[in-house]
Amino acid sequence: MRSLNNLDLLVVGGGPAGLSGALEAARSGLSVLLVDEAVSTGGQLIKQTHKFFGNEGFFASVRGYEIADRLNEELNSFENARILTEHSVIAIYPDGVPVVDMKRDTTEVLMPKKILLASGASEKFLQFENNDLPGVYGAGAVQTLMNQFGILPGTNVLMIGSGNIGLIVSYQLMQAGAEVKAIIEASDKIGGYQVHADKVKRLGIPVNLRHTISRAIGKDSVKGAVVSELDERWRPIPGTEREFVVDTICIAVGLSPSIELAAQAGCVIEYIQELGGYVPLRNDDMRTSIPDLFVAGDVSGIEEATTAMIEGRIAGLTIVEDLTGRCDQERLNYLKETLRKFRSGPSSSKTRSGIRKLGGKVEEASFSERIECDFDSYKGKLRPIIECFEPIPCNPCETSCPVGAIRVGENINSIPTIDYSRCTGCSICATKCPGLAIFMFRENKDGTSSIGIPYEFLPLPVKGQYVSALGRNGEVICTAEVERVARSPNKTNLVYIIVPSEVAQGVRNIFVPSQEAETIVCRCEEVTVDQIRKAIKDGYKDFEELRRYLRISMGPCGGRTCRLNTLMILSRETGVPVEELAPGIFRPPSMPVSFKAIAETGVDDSEE
Repeated sequence: MRSLNNLDLLVVGGGPAGLSGALEAARSGLSVLLVDEAVSTGGQLIKQTHKFFGNEGFFASVRGYEIADRLNEELNSFENARILTEHSVIAIYPDGVPVVDMKRDTTEVLMPKKILLASGASEKFLQFENNDLPGVYGAGAVQTLMNQFGILPGTNVLMIGSGNIGLIVSYQLMQAGAEVKAIIEASDKIGGYQVHADKVKRLGIPVNLRHTISRAIGKDSVKGAVVSELDERWRPIPGTEREFVVDTICIAVGLSPSIELAAQAGCVIEYIQELGGYVPLRNDDMRTSIPDLFVAGDVSGIEEATTAMIEGRIAGLTIVEDLTGRCDQERLNYLKETLRKFRSGPSSSKTRSGIRKLGGKVEEASFSERIECDFDSYKGKLRPIIECFEPIPCNPCETSCPVGAIRVGENINSIPTIDYSRCTGCSICATKCPGLAIFMFRENKDGTSSIGIPYEFLPLPVKGQYVSALGRNGEVICTAEVERVARSPNKTNLVYIIVPSEVAQGVRNIFVPSQEAETIVCRCEEVTVDQIRKAIKDGYKDFEELRRYLRISMGPCGGRTCRLNTLMILSRETGVPVEELAPGIFRPPSMPVSFKAIAETGVDDSEE
C-alpha cells in the first residue's frame, strides 16, 4: 500500500457527471484523478444507443455512446488528468482514501484536496415468485449485454416498467431482433416521455397499465410470466391472471442513488422519495455537508444524464474556485440557469419537489402550449408534421432548422411550432429529433401521399420495395411502395413511402419483410423465407394453404411473429396487396395451455 499526497481532485465514477466535473477541473489546471470500476469510462453512456434530448450545448441529438467517446477523448487530452479504470474506492476516511486496483488486487491511499462523488445509482428490483430464475434481468444489465457486448439476452421479452428506461430498452430490444411481448406498468399512466411511448406503440408493443408481475414460470430458466391487474389499493385482483410465453423478464422500475461512500464519509443523508431514495444533503454548488466533498449525477438524485453533466460541471467549477480563488462566474451562472430551465417543465415536477425538501430553490417556469399551425394551407409541399405534444426539455428541431421555421422559445420545455411559409422541406429536423416525433408529408397529384418515416432498423428497404404501412399502434393500414430512402449520418434515416391519401394521416411506421432466403420466418416451426417462396411457386397462394402445408403459425406463439411476415412475402410474390389477402383463421386457444387445464374446469356437477 502506498500513498499519493499531491492530488487536487479525486473523481469517483466515470459516468456523465464524473467526466464533466473532471473536465472542468482539468481545464483550469488542477491535477485530477478519475477512478472507475468498469473496464472503460462513460458509465451508462456507453450502452445508450438513443439520441439525447436537451439542447446542443449538452449533446442534444447525439447518441449516448458517442457522448462518452467525446468526453473521454477531451479528458485524455489533458496531461494533468489521469483515468484509472478497474479501480474502486472502498472508503473515504479523514486521513486518506483507499483505492483498490481490481486487476492487481493491490491498494493505494490517496490524499486528495477535494473529492467529487459521481457514483451513480443501482437498479431497484421487484419481489415476485421465482424472481431468481436465470432470464430475469435488470434493464441496465440488458443494455450492457446488448449494446456493450453484442449479446441478446433473449428472444421473447416481458418488460416491467414504463419509465423512460423501460421504454428505451424495449425499443432497443426490438432493434436488436428480440420480440417485446408487452410492457407492464403498475401505475395508471405511462411513466416516461410520450415520444418514447409513441415509438414503442408504433412497433406494436402493448402497454398494460395497472398491472404487475405475479411470478416467473420455469424450473431452470424463465419460460413464461404471470401478470395480474391491480386494484385502486395496488393489490392483485384475483381472476385477472394472464400468462405470457417469454424467455426473458426485464425489470425497469427505477433507480436508487448509490450513497454508500457519501454516508460512510459522514455526509448528512436524507430520504427524499422524489429523488429516488436516500441522497446526500447538498447545496446549489453540489457541496455536501462535508465542505471538501461534492456530489453530482444520480448519487445526488435520479434525473437525466444531461442534468448529471451540468451538475458535474457546476461542482467542477466550484472546486476550481475553492482551490485557486478564481471563478468563471459567467459560466457558472449560465450552467445554473440552464439547469433551472431544464427542471422548470412539467416533467420535472417531482425533481423540483425533492430539491425543495433539500433546501434548494427551484421554480416552475411558464412555457408555451402547442399552437395550431396552418399545415393544410400548404398542400403539395413537402413539410414536417411534429407530433411532440408533451412539454419536455428539448429543442434540436429549433436549433437544427437552417431557416428558422421551427420555434421552441426561451423555455426549452415549450412545445415546438412551425412556420410553414418559411419551411423548405429539407427534413433535417426529422433526422435530428431524439424522440422520432417528426414525419415528412406531401400530397401528390395522383391521389397518393408521400410520407417520410424516421427509421432506425436494419435492413433498410430499397426504392421500389413494398412494405407494410403501420399506424400509431403498430396496426397494418395498407401496403406501401418505398419511394426513396434518405440516409442520415446520425443513423436516423428517412424512408419515404407512397400511400393512398385517405389513410396517410394515420401512417407512422413501416414493417420491412426480410429479404434473406435462409432467414427464419416462423421461429416455432423453423420455416424459412425460401421455403415459403417455393411453396407459393408450387401453387399455395393462400395463408391457410401455407399454414397446412408448412405448419406456419401452428407453434406456441400462434402466429404472432410469423403471420404478418408470411403475408408480406405472399403479397410480394403474388402482387396482391396485404390488405386484400385473408389473414387466416385465428384458432383457439390464444396461448399455449395444457390439456389438464382445459379438462379440469373447476366446476363439475355431473356424475361419473
